[in-house]
Amino acid sequence: MTFITGLIASLLVLTAAPASAEIYRNVDAQGNVTYSDEPSSGAEAIEVEPVTTITLPKLEDVTAPAARPQSNEPAADTYSDLRIVAPANDEAFQSGSGDVAFRVTSNPALRQGHKYEITLDGQPVGQSTSSDISVRNVDRGTHQAMVYIIDRNGARIQTGAGISFTIHRPSTLN
Repeated sequence: MTFITGLIASLLVLTAAPASAEIYRNVDAQGNVTYSDEPSSGAEAIEVEPVTTITLPKLEDVTAPAARPQSNEPAADTYSDLRIVAPANDEAFQSGSGDVAFRVTSNPALRQGHKYEITLDGQPVGQSTSSDISVRNVDRGTHQAMVYIIDRNGARIQTGAGISFTIHRPSTLN
């Protein structure tokens, strides 16, 4: 029984102690500084602060769209035409910064309390009462964009036609 108690106590001490290793700093005859986890002649032990680690949320937790409220506005309050006019569907263009300028149109014009919302690859990226919406730092590649009209409660009341576009961004790799 004492052996098991001793084993459990040892395991608790090991798990409670912070994980640390000795780091050694060595300066050679030419003044070059090297660091190692193995001691060498003339090396001095240095203290290193613990590394801060961050646990990121799972991708599905980040990209899952939040539940939207239901619209309280009457169904007659719809738009007959809602679409993205720029960029054009299937357009490919260069953007060094990754900025994309969307232009949307609706018929009738946007009503009081309503906003346009742009989604990129299923994720909301911009809202505005203006027909011009800029989205910054879009990754290179092909993307799907949609436009919606949302009411003052944040509920989507109209869905426009989606587009696909390809953005080219310069890279030092290619």
